[in-house]
Amino acid sequence: MTMFKKVQHAVATLGFIGYIPYGPGTWGSAVGLLIVVLIRPSDLALLCILLPVFVLGVITSHAAEQFLGKDSGHIVIDEMTGYMVSVLFVPRTLVYIISAFLLFRIFDIFKPLPIRMVEKHIPGGAGIMIDDVLAGIYANLCLQIWIYLFAG
Repeated sequence: MTMFKKVQHAVATLGFIGYIPYGPGTWGSAVGLLIVVLIRPSDLALLCILLPVFVLGVITSHAAEQFLGKDSGHIVIDEMTGYMVSVLFVPRTLVYIISAFLLFRIFDIFKPLPIRMVEKHIPGGAGIMIDDVLAGIYANLCLQIWIYLFAG
């Protein structure tokens, strides 16, 4: 494996966090949670982070998939990205941050329509990233509805 491929592998697995034996997707999502909690980016800053991370995720997860296999569980940059989508334009209180985490993991695991279709029909890194972004959007929509109905 060339040095460039090793770097792509490290990025796609978030520094090899994707190799944690139990729940690598949850650990990848936790990296996103830590970024949100520790850096405390504004919504604009989070958008500015998300765009290049998404592109980087498409490229590196596509490359990593070549030697790890189709949508390998070791690739977790998609979970980090999906979680960050779930908190976009949501108050950054502990309740919302944790609710976003739980909702994102539920949507990512169960993959309601059209998430499962996207995962099956869009190949490579784009498919890996888009299904988790959709799970993040679903989680975000749930929180937005909650905010609209109950938090006014």
